[in-house]
Amino acid sequence: MLVMANSDALKIRTLYDVGRVLLEFWPDEDGEKYVVAVKTCVEAITGEMTPEDARRAFIDAAGEANIPVITIVR
Repeated sequence: MLVMANSDALKIRTLYDVGRVLLEFWPDEDGEKYVVAVKTCVEAITGEMTPEDARRAFIDAAGEANIPVITIVR
């Protein structure tokens, strides 16, 4: 998955990448879907949720923040 942060495209391959983008590059930390994405990412890292749950929550949060996301399918 690629996400645009400022003018840079950031590659997301792991749950840790998801967390890093959410915590370091997110433009607005007040969104309801942002909070859900952070919580879901932590729960996926600890095994309480699936990586797919974290992916969906991240994409929802990106939509809320008007951040373009490109999903790459292999």
